Amino acid sequence: MFTTRFTRRGAVVAALAAGLVLAAPAAAQAHVGVSPDNVTPEGSAVLTFSFTHGCEDSPTTALRVTMPEGLTSVSPTIDATWDVAVERADNGLVSTVTYTAAEPIPHDLRGEVTMAVSLGEDAPESLAFPVEQQCETGVNEWVEIAEEGQDPHDLDSPAPVVTVADAADAGTDAGHGDHDAAEMAAPAADEAASDPAPVIGIALGSAGLLAGIVALVIAIRASRRNAG
Repeated sequence: MFTTRFTRRGAVVAALAAGLVLAAPAAAQAHVGVSPDNVTPEGSAVLTFSFTHGCEDSPTTALRVTMPEGLTSVSPTIDATWDVAVERADNGLVSTVTYTAAEPIPHDLRGEVTMAVSLGEDAPESLAFPVEQQCETGVNEWVEIAEEGQDPHDLDSPAPVVTVADAADAGTDAGHGDHDAAEMAAPAADEAASDPAPVIGIALGSAGLLAGIVALVIAIRASRRNAG
């Protein structure tokens, strides 16, 4: 009887551990994205900052977006979902925009905020927008910027980045920007499917859950055989 109980409990623990370990990559892909991610020099665009997660399991209450140098104007979008507060630098330009949710955004639902921006002639080739994601419990700071030669996907908390380049010069980056623009109107499931990394994480998480179920079934059958 001791052996039977140990086997059943051990299988359940192993199944849960496998599911958690394999599901971890999906959680690791969480971030705040920006679309489009390419703007032409001295051009303008409506930027959409989106997220599909909270702070762990805590709902999102606000996003505080810091403006990079090189912008000549910033016009946040007003809608019923968010209250908007603007801070300005000494030169009168917008320095930060804080979007406070009228109702907290559940951690498993997609949220987004938008703003229109215009670029000056002195805008750098890369514009980083650090974002502080505030939740009912906890804060996520998406502020890391990749160094030269570093893959942004290797960062734990990457800041949303917009590349400044002509469409022809941007190459694949311009295509990626168009791809992100299409995602703006797509459901969260379509957004996840378009990014290979989250898809891999979801697949692994599903595999872990399936492995857990199989292990549990085997344990129950073994328990019944031993009991008989």
